[in-house]
Amino acid sequence: MLKGLGGLGDMAGMMKKAQEMQTKMAQMQDDLHGITVTGESGAGLVKATATAKGELTSLDIDPSIFNGDDKEVVEDLILAAIKDAQAKAGERAQEEMGKLTEGMGLPAGMKLPF
Repeated sequence: MLKGLGGLGDMAGMMKKAQEMQTKMAQMQDDLHGITVTGESGAGLVKATATAKGELTSLDIDPSIFNGDDKEVVEDLILAAIKDAQAKAGERAQEEMGKLTEGMGLPAGMKLPF
């Protein structure tokens, strides 16, 4: 097909693969907004739900923890649940990225920008 062009034939193939990867990355970014994870603290008394992109979407607090004397404890539980949800969101995003890079023949664990 491109015999007389030396390595340019390979370059065209690489460009095509790069475009395919870009399309798949864009689709994955959209998909991450639809994937949710839930973080917990206080043995499930506080639950925070976030998208795999790390966007907090809901917070569920068991009413049994509302006591005026425990304000600081409740605040700590809320923060812990949010941090847990964010950590799980990051892990899930990396899992999804791993599926994408593996399918494209890239090295395992390769970090690509989000």
